[in-house]
Amino acid sequence: MSNNLKPILAQLAIGETLSEAQAEAAFGIIMSGEATPAQIAGLLMAMRVRGETVPELAGAVRAIRARMLAIEAPPGAIDVCGTGGDNAGTLNVSTAVTFVLAGAGVPVAKHGNRALSSRTGGADVLTALGVNVDVPVERLAGILRAANCTFLFAPRHHAALRHAAGPRVELGTRTIFNLLGPLANPARVTRQLTGVFSSAWARPMAETLARLGSEAAWIVHGQGLDELTVAGDNQVVALADGKIAEFIVTPEDAGLPRAPIEAIKGGDAETNAAAMLVLFRGAAGPYRDTVLLNTAAALIVAGKTRDLHGGVAIAARSLDTGAAMAALETLKRETA
Repeated sequence: MSNNLKPILAQLAIGETLSEAQAEAAFGIIMSGEATPAQIAGLLMAMRVRGETVPELAGAVRAIRARMLAIEAPPGAIDVCGTGGDNAGTLNVSTAVTFVLAGAGVPVAKHGNRALSSRTGGADVLTALGVNVDVPVERLAGILRAANCTFLFAPRHHAALRHAAGPRVELGTRTIFNLLGPLANPARVTRQLTGVFSSAWARPMAETLARLGSEAAWIVHGQGLDELTVAGDNQVVALADGKIAEFIVTPEDAGLPRAPIEAIKGGDAETNAAAMLVLFRGAAGPYRDTVLLNTAAALIVAGKTRDLHGGVAIAARSLDTGAAMAALETLKRETA
Protein backbone atom coordinates (compact mmCIF):
# COMPACT_ATOMS: atom_id res chain seq x y z
CA MET A 1 0.00 0.00 0.00
CA SER A 2 1.20 3.49 -0.85
CA ASN A 3 0.95 5.95 2.01
CA ASN A 4 1.89 8.65 -0.50
CA LEU A 5 -1.46 8.23 -2.24
CA LYS A 6 -3.55 8.60 0.93
CA PRO A 7 -3.41 12.43 1.10
CA ILE A 8 -4.42 12.63 -2.54
CA LEU A 9 -7.35 10.28 -1.95
CA ALA A 10 -8.41 12.36 1.05
CA GLN A 11 -8.35 15.47 -1.12
CA LEU A 12 -10.45 13.81 -3.81
CA ALA A 13 -12.89 12.48 -1.23
CA ILE A 14 -14.05 15.99 -0.37
CA GLY A 15 -14.50 16.93 -4.01
CA GLU A 16 -11.30 18.87 -4.55
CA THR A 17 -9.34 18.71 -7.79
CA LEU A 18 -5.68 17.85 -8.24
CA SER A 19 -3.01 20.11 -9.63
CA GLU A 20 -1.09 18.88 -12.65
CA ALA A 21 1.88 17.99 -10.42
CA GLN A 22 -0.34 16.08 -7.97
CA ALA A 23 -1.99 14.14 -10.77
CA GLU A 24 1.39 13.26 -12.27
CA ALA A 25 2.57 12.03 -8.88
CA ALA A 26 -0.60 10.03 -8.28
CA PHE A 27 -0.50 8.26 -11.62
CA GLY A 28 3.22 7.69 -11.19
CA ILE A 29 2.46 5.83 -7.98
CA ILE A 30 -0.18 3.75 -9.74
CA MET A 31 2.07 2.86 -12.67
CA SER A 32 4.95 2.01 -10.39
CA GLY A 33 2.83 -0.73 -8.84
CA GLU A 34 2.79 0.89 -5.39
CA ALA A 35 -0.98 1.44 -5.15
CA THR A 36 -3.50 -1.20 -4.07
CA PRO A 37 -6.49 -2.08 -6.27
CA ALA A 38 -8.77 -0.35 -3.75
CA GLN A 39 -6.70 2.83 -3.91
CA ILE A 40 -6.68 2.81 -7.71
CA ALA A 41 -10.42 2.24 -7.93
CA GLY A 42 -11.09 4.92 -5.33
CA LEU A 43 -9.01 7.49 -7.18
CA LEU A 44 -10.56 6.68 -10.57
CA MET A 45 -14.15 6.82 -9.33
CA ALA A 46 -13.63 10.00 -7.29
CA MET A 47 -12.34 11.74 -10.40
CA ARG A 48 -15.07 10.29 -12.62
CA VAL A 49 -17.96 11.27 -10.36
CA ARG A 50 -16.65 14.82 -9.87
CA GLY A 51 -15.44 15.15 -13.47
CA GLU A 52 -11.82 15.03 -14.59
CA THR A 53 -10.07 18.35 -15.18
CA VAL A 54 -7.52 19.47 -17.76
CA PRO A 55 -4.67 19.66 -15.18
CA GLU A 56 -5.52 16.13 -14.05
CA LEU A 57 -5.50 14.87 -17.63
CA ALA A 58 -2.20 16.61 -18.35
CA GLY A 59 -0.56 15.28 -15.20
CA ALA A 60 -1.70 11.73 -15.91
CA VAL A 61 -0.42 11.94 -19.48
CA ARG A 62 2.96 13.21 -18.30
CA ALA A 63 3.22 10.23 -15.95
CA ILE A 64 2.37 7.83 -18.79
CA ARG A 65 4.76 9.46 -21.24
CA ALA A 66 7.59 9.29 -18.70
CA ARG A 67 7.19 5.51 -18.50
CA MET A 68 6.25 4.54 -22.05
CA LEU A 69 8.49 2.68 -24.49
CA ALA A 70 8.97 5.43 -27.06
CA ILE A 71 10.14 5.38 -30.68
CA GLU A 72 11.67 8.07 -32.87
CA ALA A 73 9.43 9.52 -35.58
CA PRO A 74 10.34 11.72 -38.56
CA PRO A 75 9.43 15.42 -38.50
CA GLY A 76 5.79 16.06 -39.29
CA ALA A 77 4.57 12.64 -38.20
CA ILE A 78 0.90 12.52 -37.26
CA ASP A 79 -1.42 10.20 -35.33
CA VAL A 80 -5.00 9.41 -36.31
CA CYS A 81 -6.98 7.55 -33.68
CA GLY A 82 -10.01 7.70 -31.46
CA THR A 83 -10.94 7.06 -27.87
CA GLY A 84 -13.31 4.26 -28.86
CA GLY A 85 -16.40 3.81 -26.79
CA ASP A 86 -18.95 4.97 -29.39
CA ASN A 87 -20.38 1.43 -29.67
CA ALA A 88 -21.27 2.09 -33.31
CA GLY A 89 -19.64 -0.98 -34.90
CA THR A 90 -18.58 0.89 -38.03
CA LEU A 91 -15.95 -0.06 -40.58
CA ASN A 92 -12.43 0.92 -39.55
CA VAL A 93 -11.96 4.53 -40.57
CA SER A 94 -8.78 5.77 -38.89
CA THR A 95 -6.85 2.66 -39.98
CA ALA A 96 -7.85 3.28 -43.60
CA VAL A 97 -6.95 6.96 -43.20
CA THR A 98 -3.49 5.88 -42.04
CA PHE A 99 -2.69 4.34 -45.43
CA VAL A 100 -4.27 7.14 -47.44
CA LEU A 101 -2.13 9.65 -45.55
CA ALA A 102 0.99 7.53 -45.97
CA GLY A 103 0.28 7.30 -49.69
CA ALA A 104 0.00 11.09 -49.76
CA GLY A 105 3.43 11.50 -48.19
CA VAL A 106 2.45 12.14 -44.56
CA PRO A 107 4.23 9.86 -42.03
CA VAL A 108 1.73 8.25 -39.66
CA ALA A 109 2.59 6.76 -36.26
CA LYS A 110 -0.77 5.18 -35.52
CA HIS A 111 -1.38 4.37 -31.88
CA GLY A 112 -3.99 1.69 -31.26
CA ASN A 113 -5.14 -1.52 -29.68
CA ARG A 114 -7.26 -4.58 -30.21
CA ALA A 115 -11.01 -4.24 -29.83
CA LEU A 116 -11.89 -3.10 -26.31
CA SER A 117 -15.05 -1.05 -26.68
CA SER A 118 -15.62 -1.73 -30.38
CA ARG A 119 -16.11 -4.91 -32.36
CA THR A 120 -12.96 -4.56 -34.44
CA GLY A 121 -9.96 -2.53 -33.27
CA GLY A 122 -7.06 -1.27 -35.34
CA ALA A 123 -4.81 -4.16 -34.37
CA ASP A 124 -7.52 -6.67 -35.29
CA VAL A 125 -8.12 -5.34 -38.79
CA LEU A 126 -4.39 -4.88 -39.47
CA THR A 127 -3.78 -8.49 -38.50
CA ALA A 128 -6.56 -9.57 -40.86
CA LEU A 129 -4.89 -7.53 -43.61
CA GLY A 130 -1.62 -9.39 -43.09
CA VAL A 131 0.26 -6.78 -41.05
CA ASN A 132 2.31 -8.11 -38.13
CA VAL A 133 1.50 -5.85 -35.16
CA ASP A 134 3.93 -7.70 -32.89
CA VAL A 135 7.25 -6.83 -34.54
CA PRO A 136 10.06 -5.95 -32.12
CA VAL A 137 9.69 -2.39 -30.88
CA GLU A 138 13.25 -1.52 -31.89
CA ARG A 139 12.26 -2.09 -35.55
CA LEU A 140 9.30 0.29 -35.54
CA ALA A 141 11.20 3.51 -36.30
CA GLY A 142 12.79 1.88 -39.35
CA ILE A 143 9.44 0.52 -40.49
CA LEU A 144 7.95 4.00 -40.19
CA ARG A 145 10.70 5.43 -42.39
CA ALA A 146 10.33 2.66 -44.98
CA ALA A 147 6.53 2.44 -45.19
CA ASN A 148 5.68 6.02 -44.13
CA CYS A 149 3.40 4.46 -41.51
CA THR A 150 3.55 2.06 -38.60
CA PHE A 151 1.29 0.71 -35.89
CA LEU A 152 2.16 1.30 -32.25
CA PHE A 153 0.39 -1.46 -30.30
CA ALA A 154 -0.54 0.27 -27.05
CA PRO A 155 -0.02 -2.57 -24.54
CA ARG A 156 3.59 -3.02 -25.69
CA HIS A 157 4.43 0.65 -25.19
CA HIS A 158 2.52 1.22 -21.96
CA ALA A 159 3.30 -1.84 -19.86
CA ALA A 160 3.05 0.18 -16.65
CA LEU A 161 -0.69 0.59 -17.21
CA ARG A 162 -1.15 -3.09 -16.36
CA HIS A 163 -1.31 -2.16 -12.70
CA ALA A 164 -4.65 -0.42 -13.29
CA ALA A 165 -6.11 -3.12 -15.53
CA GLY A 166 -7.80 -5.14 -12.78
CA PRO A 167 -9.57 -2.21 -11.09
CA ARG A 168 -10.69 -0.85 -14.47
CA VAL A 169 -12.29 -4.15 -15.42
CA GLU A 170 -13.94 -4.53 -12.04
CA LEU A 171 -15.32 -0.99 -12.13
CA GLY A 172 -16.84 -1.67 -15.53
CA THR A 173 -17.35 1.99 -16.38
CA ARG A 174 -15.55 4.77 -18.21
CA THR A 175 -12.59 6.23 -16.33
CA ILE A 176 -9.89 8.80 -17.10
CA PHE A 177 -7.88 6.02 -18.76
CA ASN A 178 -10.34 5.98 -21.67
CA LEU A 179 -9.22 9.52 -22.47
CA LEU A 180 -5.49 9.08 -21.98
CA GLY A 181 -4.58 6.69 -24.81
CA PRO A 182 -4.86 9.19 -27.67
CA LEU A 183 -2.88 11.73 -25.62
CA ALA A 184 0.13 9.47 -25.07
CA ASN A 185 1.42 8.51 -28.51
CA PRO A 186 4.71 6.56 -28.14
CA ALA A 187 6.24 8.41 -31.10
CA ARG A 188 5.68 11.73 -29.29
CA VAL A 189 3.86 13.20 -32.29
CA THR A 190 2.82 16.83 -31.96
CA ARG A 191 0.07 16.69 -34.59
CA GLN A 192 -3.01 14.51 -34.42
CA LEU A 193 -6.58 13.94 -35.52
CA THR A 194 -8.40 12.41 -32.56
CA GLY A 195 -11.99 11.30 -32.29
CA VAL A 196 -13.85 11.36 -28.97
CA PHE A 197 -16.85 9.30 -27.86
CA SER A 198 -18.54 12.40 -26.44
CA SER A 199 -18.34 15.97 -27.68
CA ALA A 200 -18.08 17.11 -24.06
CA TRP A 201 -14.47 15.91 -24.03
CA ALA A 202 -13.33 17.62 -27.23
CA ARG A 203 -12.28 20.93 -25.70
CA PRO A 204 -10.68 19.47 -22.54
CA MET A 205 -8.57 17.14 -24.67
CA ALA A 206 -7.54 20.00 -26.97
CA GLU A 207 -6.60 22.10 -23.95
CA THR A 208 -4.61 19.19 -22.56
CA LEU A 209 -2.67 18.80 -25.80
CA ALA A 210 -1.97 22.53 -25.78
CA ARG A 211 -0.53 22.26 -22.26
CA LEU A 212 1.61 19.36 -23.39
CA GLY A 213 3.12 21.23 -26.32
CA SER A 214 1.25 19.88 -29.35
CA GLU A 215 1.54 21.96 -32.52
CA ALA A 216 -1.78 21.15 -34.12
CA ALA A 217 -4.78 18.92 -33.53
CA TRP A 218 -8.40 18.40 -34.42
CA ILE A 219 -10.50 16.75 -31.73
CA VAL A 220 -13.69 15.59 -33.41
CA HIS A 221 -17.08 14.04 -32.72
CA GLY A 222 -19.60 13.23 -35.41
CA GLN A 223 -23.17 12.18 -34.78
CA GLY A 224 -22.23 9.87 -31.91
CA LEU A 225 -19.04 8.59 -33.58
CA ASP A 226 -15.45 9.12 -32.46
CA GLU A 227 -14.58 10.35 -35.97
CA LEU A 228 -15.90 12.67 -38.64
CA THR A 229 -18.97 11.39 -40.46
CA VAL A 230 -20.82 12.20 -43.68
CA ALA A 231 -24.10 11.57 -41.86
CA GLY A 232 -24.46 15.17 -40.67
CA ASP A 233 -22.83 17.91 -38.61
CA ASN A 234 -19.50 17.24 -36.91
CA GLN A 235 -18.19 19.08 -33.87
CA VAL A 236 -14.53 20.09 -34.06
CA VAL A 237 -12.22 21.67 -31.52
CA ALA A 238 -9.01 22.66 -33.31
CA LEU A 239 -5.63 23.55 -31.85
CA ALA A 240 -3.26 25.61 -34.00
CA ASP A 241 -0.50 28.04 -33.09
CA GLY A 242 -1.40 27.76 -29.42
CA LYS A 243 -4.97 28.86 -30.03
CA ILE A 244 -8.15 26.80 -29.74
CA ALA A 245 -11.18 27.25 -32.00
CA GLU A 246 -14.53 25.46 -32.09
CA PHE A 247 -16.61 25.00 -35.23
CA ILE A 248 -18.93 22.68 -37.14
CA VAL A 249 -17.90 20.70 -40.22
CA THR A 250 -20.43 19.24 -42.64
CA PRO A 251 -19.92 16.81 -45.54
CA GLU A 252 -20.84 19.66 -47.89
CA ASP A 253 -17.86 21.66 -46.58
CA ALA A 254 -15.69 19.02 -48.21
CA GLY A 255 -17.83 18.61 -51.33
CA LEU A 256 -19.09 15.21 -50.24
CA PRO A 257 -22.63 13.76 -50.26
CA ARG A 258 -24.41 12.74 -47.09
CA ALA A 259 -25.07 9.12 -46.15
CA PRO A 260 -26.45 7.50 -42.99
CA ILE A 261 -24.12 5.94 -40.46
CA GLU A 262 -25.71 2.58 -41.22
CA ALA A 263 -24.04 2.74 -44.64
CA ILE A 264 -20.65 2.09 -43.04
CA LYS A 265 -21.69 -0.57 -40.55
CA GLY A 266 -18.91 -3.09 -40.15
CA GLY A 267 -18.48 -6.59 -38.82
CA ASP A 268 -15.62 -8.76 -37.62
CA ALA A 269 -11.98 -8.14 -38.49
CA GLU A 270 -12.11 -10.15 -41.71
CA THR A 271 -15.22 -8.32 -42.91
CA ASN A 272 -13.72 -4.91 -42.21
CA ALA A 273 -10.39 -5.86 -43.79
CA ALA A 274 -12.16 -7.02 -46.96
CA ALA A 275 -14.07 -3.73 -47.14
CA MET A 276 -10.83 -1.79 -46.79
CA LEU A 277 -9.22 -3.69 -49.65
CA VAL A 278 -12.24 -2.98 -51.85
CA LEU A 279 -11.91 0.70 -50.91
CA PHE A 280 -8.22 0.74 -51.81
CA ARG A 281 -9.06 -0.86 -55.18
CA GLY A 282 -11.20 2.10 -56.13
CA ALA A 283 -14.70 1.46 -54.79
CA ALA A 284 -16.94 4.51 -54.41
CA GLY A 285 -19.59 5.05 -51.76
CA PRO A 286 -20.10 6.20 -48.16
CA TYR A 287 -17.03 4.37 -46.80
CA ARG A 288 -14.76 6.11 -49.30
CA ASP A 289 -16.42 9.46 -48.59
CA THR A 290 -15.98 9.01 -44.82
CA VAL A 291 -12.32 8.16 -45.27
CA LEU A 292 -11.85 11.13 -47.62
CA LEU A 293 -13.39 13.51 -45.06
CA ASN A 294 -11.24 12.27 -42.20
CA THR A 295 -8.10 12.23 -44.32
CA ALA A 296 -8.78 15.79 -45.44
CA ALA A 297 -9.01 16.89 -41.82
CA ALA A 298 -5.77 15.09 -41.00
CA LEU A 299 -4.05 16.79 -43.95
CA ILE A 300 -5.07 20.18 -42.53
CA VAL A 301 -3.60 19.18 -39.16
CA ALA A 302 -0.44 17.99 -40.93
CA GLY A 303 -0.11 21.35 -42.66
CA LYS A 304 -0.47 19.85 -46.15
CA THR A 305 -3.62 21.71 -47.17
CA ARG A 306 -5.59 24.74 -46.02
CA ASP A 307 -9.11 23.47 -46.52
CA LEU A 308 -11.21 20.32 -46.73
CA HIS A 309 -11.76 20.55 -50.49
CA GLY A 310 -8.03 20.54 -51.07
CA GLY A 311 -7.59 17.70 -48.60
CA VAL A 312 -10.23 15.59 -50.33
CA ALA A 313 -8.43 16.04 -53.66
CA ILE A 314 -5.13 14.88 -52.16
CA ALA A 315 -6.79 11.92 -50.43
CA ALA A 316 -8.64 10.88 -53.58
CA ARG A 317 -5.38 10.96 -55.52
CA SER A 318 -3.74 8.67 -52.93
CA LEU A 319 -6.57 6.17 -53.33
CA ASP A 320 -6.99 6.41 -57.09
CA THR A 321 -3.29 6.13 -57.97
CA GLY A 322 -2.86 3.05 -55.77
CA ALA A 323 -0.55 4.89 -53.38
CA ALA A 324 -2.69 3.96 -50.35
CA MET A 325 -2.67 0.29 -51.34
CA ALA A 326 1.09 0.47 -51.92
CA ALA A 327 1.55 1.83 -48.39
CA LEU A 328 -0.36 -1.15 -47.00
CA GLU A 329 1.70 -3.60 -49.07
CA THR A 330 4.92 -1.94 -47.92
CA LEU A 331 3.88 -2.14 -44.27
CA LYS A 332 3.02 -5.83 -44.69
CA ARG A 333 6.41 -6.50 -46.24
CA GLU A 334 8.34 -4.48 -43.66
CA THR A 335 6.60 -6.19 -40.70
CA ALA A 336 6.89 -9.73 -42.03
